[in-house]
Amino acid sequence: MYLRFIIEEIDSGSTVPTGIYQAAAKLSESGKLSESEARSLQEIRDWINSHLPRPDRFNKTTSKGYYRRPTKGISWLKNSAEDYVAKFREMTLILEEHGIQTRMITTNKPGYIVYEDEFQIVAEPFSDTNTG
Repeated sequence: MYLRFIIEEIDSGSTVPTGIYQAAAKLSESGKLSESEARSLQEIRDWINSHLPRPDRFNKTTSKGYYRRPTKGISWLKNSAEDYVAKFREMTLILEEHGIQTRMITTNKPGYIVYEDEFQIVAEPFSDTNTG
């Protein structure tokens, strides 16, 4: 099973609900966080950045110039990635304190997997994949 934490806002690139990592970055830049909230959110984001591998692909095509094309791949955590799930849950608490509704969605059918590591996948969703 795969997990994704989202908000209601649609991401213009992937055309699916925005993930909370991007939502947290936007909230951090908004200036609406208290000093302690900003520090907590940055600590969570720093931990994720230093521990979670960075995917090198977000689309399934391998044709010339694929890296310049709009990406349709979305990131999902594996349900076995418990430490990462816990960090994302911490992030949701801060977002929700600022009126940003979050949801966790799950799927066993994420789409065409274009990247995978021990903790996560990136997949281009099938037409019937629950993306939010």
